[in-house]
Amino acid sequence: MFAQLIEFVSNHYVLSGLFVILLVLLVVTELNRGGKSLSTRELTSLVNAGSGLVVDVRPSKEFSAGHIAGALNIPYDKLASRIVELEKHREKTLVVVDAMGQHAGTVCRELKKAGFNAARLTGGIATWRGENLPVVK
Repeated sequence: MFAQLIEFVSNHYVLSGLFVILLVLLVVTELNRGGKSLSTRELTSLVNAGSGLVVDVRPSKEFSAGHIAGALNIPYDKLASRIVELEKHREKTLVVVDAMGQHAGTVCRELKKAGFNAARLTGGIATWRGENLPVVK
């Protein structure tokens, strides 16, 4: 099978090259659409410096089971109606946290459209817990 792939690429190098270019452009576009991704270390230093606010978009029940200290809970489905609560934090970077990263990109896009500086925690709260970082209840 690998030999067939090599033969196809060598016979259709223009088509293969275009495919690679389009794939790279797609990946870059998708990564930029949802805002910058932050590691747990970057999130911690941003919050400790006072220039970041954690916005947890998980449902209230999941939030109360354990969340990052100082996080503000605005459930994903209520973001549009509660975005005004974030106005007083406009000068900070809003770091969006969800369960595993499934909604964070969408929320970041919405926050950016509203004029906020937004980023997301890579892997959500699952990554935070996976690195044995503290959560409060």
